[in-house]
Amino acid sequence: MELGKLSPASGSVKNGKRIGRGQGSGRGGTSTRGHKGDKARSGAKEKRHFEGGQTPMQRRLPKRGFKNINRVEYTPVNLTLLEKLVQKSGSTVFNAQSFVDLGVAKASASVKILGTGKLTSKVEVSVAAISESARTAIESLGGTVNIA
Repeated sequence: MELGKLSPASGSVKNGKRIGRGQGSGRGGTSTRGHKGDKARSGAKEKRHFEGGQTPMQRRLPKRGFKNINRVEYTPVNLTLLEKLVQKSGSTVFNAQSFVDLGVAKASASVKILGTGKLTSKVEVSVAAISESARTAIESLGGTVNIA
């Protein structure tokens, strides 16, 4: 057996239909495309969402809502997570870069501290935004909050 002499089993490969090769072939003339019309022409295809002439779905449904281009997306950090980060890293000073280094936020993201959970450590945070409940929780333990 040689690689150059390999071939498929006999009968397993059929020849394709030779369309448009004259009347004698049995598939000449209209070449299995019917008579005239868009679908008989070369390069003809229906639009992706064509529904046979019925009003398409994207036109039947109403427009809704809008995308606010001025919206600021924050990466949320709860007090529970902040407490875990203090235990994990041993640091009590947190800023945008330290959250990136700890894998909590992306470099391009703004961080917002939220007040869910309990905090037992005195921490110093410098973030883009903070909720009132989180601010009172941090400051009640003697920590400081800077809005950067």
